Amino acid sequence: MTDVKISTEDLWNNWIKRRDKHSANLLVEHYLYLVDYHVQRIAVHLPKSVLKDDIRSLGIYGLYDALQKFDPSRDLKFDTYASFRIRGAIIDGLRKEDWLPRSTREKAKKIEQATQVLEQELYRQPTVKEIANHLSMNVNEVETISKDSLFANLLSIEEKSSDSDDLKEGIGYNLPDKKQLTPEDNLLQQEKYQDLSCSIRELNKNEQLVISLFYQDELTFTEIGHVLSLTTSRISQIHKQAIFKLKQALS
Repeated sequence: MTDVKISTEDLWNNWIKRRDKHSANLLVEHYLYLVDYHVQRIAVHLPKSVLKDDIRSLGIYGLYDALQKFDPSRDLKFDTYASFRIRGAIIDGLRKEDWLPRSTREKAKKIEQATQVLEQELYRQPTVKEIANHLSMNVNEVETISKDSLFANLLSIEEKSSDSDDLKEGIGYNLPDKKQLTPEDNLLQQEKYQDLSCSIRELNKNEQLVISLFYQDELTFTEIGHVLSLTTSRISQIHKQAIFKLKQALS
């Protein structure tokens, strides 16, 4: 009965003082909710071919890594530190595995080329339907490929340099500030943020709300549906449309 009611504080003490593996395993179990949270958030952007179990394995690795490297003397909650590590491990794992199939990348290039051609013909940004008709694809396929391609591009943009042999940090981690952006790089980054902000303002009201509630307030599609009195599938459709428009604007 004594093992049943051991507190989280006791587990931490056992782990910090004695590196007790049993306590480490129990701590990992205790913080698995962080892994599940990030898996759900990231899986929304990925193709259905990417299994959640694979993403979860990456997240658990990140959680265990966080437990190994966490410094309790620092003024930082483990939940916060572990979240950085978990998300970083998932993103790094996805990037290394190159989860976006070659066929999808090829279709994404065709969509970009078709967009440019139609812009020249129509003197405006083409709609998803017009692009789909031009390529003999269905609208949902064009939206899905654009969403996947946009997320893949974001992974590429956020990829850190690997010129350090000692630091095995991933995206979103707390890194020592040894290398600041140059003024030119900082200016380019700010311009990207401004372009994204302007592009979001060009979306219609519902699209702006969905993007804001999903990415800023971190609501699920179902929760956003309750807010806007729309079905979950409709929110998903609006999200795809908004992502497609943003990708075209930023490309």
